Amino acid sequence: MSKINLRALSKAAMEEFVKEQGLPAYRAKQILHWIYEKRVESIKDITELSRELRDKLSDAAYVSNLQLLSRQASKDGTEKFLFGLEDGESIESVLIPDEDRHTLCISSQVGCAMSCGFCLTGGIGFKRNLKAHEIVDQIIAVSRLISKTNRPIPPLTKGGERGVTNIVLMGMGEPLLNLDEVVEALHRITELMGFSKRRITLSTCGIAPAIPELYRKAPHVNLAISLNATTDDVRNRLMPVNRKYPIRVLLDACRKAQLLLSSRDRITFEYVMIDSMNDSLADAKRLVALLKGIPSKVNLIPFNPFAGSTFKRPSDERVLAFQEILVRGKIYTFIRKSKGQDILAACGQLKAGYKA
Repeated sequence: MSKINLRALSKAAMEEFVKEQGLPAYRAKQILHWIYEKRVESIKDITELSRELRDKLSDAAYVSNLQLLSRQASKDGTEKFLFGLEDGESIESVLIPDEDRHTLCISSQVGCAMSCGFCLTGGIGFKRNLKAHEIVDQIIAVSRLISKTNRPIPPLTKGGERGVTNIVLMGMGEPLLNLDEVVEALHRITELMGFSKRRITLSTCGIAPAIPELYRKAPHVNLAISLNATTDDVRNRLMPVNRKYPIRVLLDACRKAQLLLSSRDRITFEYVMIDSMNDSLADAKRLVALLKGIPSKVNLIPFNPFAGSTFKRPSDERVLAFQEILVRGKIYTFIRKSKGQDILAACGQLKAGYKA
């Protein structure tokens, strides 16, 4: 009989496992605490349990761990981690340092089926969905790794522990095409790891029906929509998903989701700016009109070049002129400074070591 992976168990499944082992119910809470807060690598490390009990549990179960295949550091402090999964596939996670935070960008799929023209990940195609524990394990693995370094790390809010402070599901894959596992992962991150939902952001390319569904099932984390165009013609060329869920349908889904959120919540719209394609002043004016009535903010992301792409980054002057029109239209607008470009860790550059 194969052993049970304790990381793969939900809270309810862990309670059932403990019951099957003939143990009192409180043991489930203890084991979950050691897995998600103390980040143990093995049942043998759960020292709150007796040695005899640890030996007994080890006969029936184990605790999986992501395998660190490589770790690259950018000159700006960004770090990219390549992790191996139990089936031999691999994924990438990126740690982005700032003055008062450490943001971890995590993956939700192996590869991606969306084929967005400005994203390197789409070029490797879709391999499979990640399980909830594989999504969460990226946080655990990176937290464990950076706790062993001497670099200045801001404190995590819970208990003053130092480590990852913010999480963004913006790595490899489309989270809303893996909705059930992502929802379970979000519950574990907030309920078992103690992260505030305010410090978690999920980014989607626009799977319209799943956007309100996310907020019916999951903790109300921040939502970021990868928009990147103001006309269907341009968005069709950049993002094939637009042929199924055009801009009007996508924005209607955002309005439905907004009804489920509090009045203080804003939806973020990510806008990758590409020279001579979507960066005109007319585009900026159309964007103001499109977002009217949606409490929102916009992140402008000048395109991050990669080998083989025909797209170009717009000039700084063009980006600033675009931002000025949005600000005049009373839209909170920020220019995202990309980090980790020298190690292909910036937005749209992840590919987990697969051949181009």
